Amino acid sequence: MKSIAKEDFVLAMSPDHEAALRASSGETVMFEAYDCFSNTITTEEHKFSSVGWERINPATGPLYVEEAVPGDTLKVEILDIEIEDQGVMATEPKLGGLKGNITQEVTKLIPIRNQHAIFNDNIHIPINPMIGVIGTAPRKGNIPTGTPGEHGANLDCKRVTKGSTIYLPVNVPGGLLAMGDAHAVMGDGEVVICGLEIPAKITVKVTVLKDIKYPLPLLVDDEYVMTIASADTLDEASSNALKNMHAFLVDVVNMNPEEAGMLLSLVGDLKICQIVNPLKTCRMELPKWVLEKHHVTLQ
Repeated sequence: MKSIAKEDFVLAMSPDHEAALRASSGETVMFEAYDCFSNTITTEEHKFSSVGWERINPATGPLYVEEAVPGDTLKVEILDIEIEDQGVMATEPKLGGLKGNITQEVTKLIPIRNQHAIFNDNIHIPINPMIGVIGTAPRKGNIPTGTPGEHGANLDCKRVTKGSTIYLPVNVPGGLLAMGDAHAVMGDGEVVICGLEIPAKITVKVTVLKDIKYPLPLLVDDEYVMTIASADTLDEASSNALKNMHAFLVDVVNMNPEEAGMLLSLVGDLKICQIVNPLKTCRMELPKWVLEKHHVTLQ
């Protein structure tokens, strides 16, 4: 199996990056990733402000997938997320959803034992390792890894986990896939600017799909198909995620627009992924059984 070391990372998604590794469609690749603080916070005396923005959200890669050309779709199957035995959280009074309520920079190291995050003596939280940053290069320009968009990147969607598959656009030759910012566990919203940040080894299978018209990014797991959208406001992000799922039902499942809208009002769930990045991110969840009832199988 091919692998990319954590030292090969980028801080922006860009068509101008040199590939850290090349792989063929169908290959499995392991991405070794720093935590979102570049592994620089090692004691509770180290604060968020000591890290520096030039070391926030490193994404390992990029990976050049040989057969990928602009207009293709990159299917990324997440086979495994192996995390270390300790994660870190940090607060910053000027950032996050609790500005004005949180007044101090506080760092908390949280050990992982028996598949639980030991938050304190009373609260042991089951882990659910996930990927915060996963994306391809945009068509042009340098977009910081901390900013989500149609190319993916810092989506901070807690359902990007082992066993899920994310479909991303190929905007440039090779796609230039990069990922990192793993969390041992995170709630929807990521309200204080972080989940339980942790170094990880992420194993994925990459496959190039031709002539696929899915709304992207598209995420699939055992239970749901999810459209993900990011925008300046939650209103815009939620509207875009909803419209993308509606388009999916019309274009892929072949439902008429009115029936598709009614169905989404009955069984669709519109949820917030994160509220703390430069753009806000929402997802629209559709139960996978809807596809099965219509005999639709995703590639």
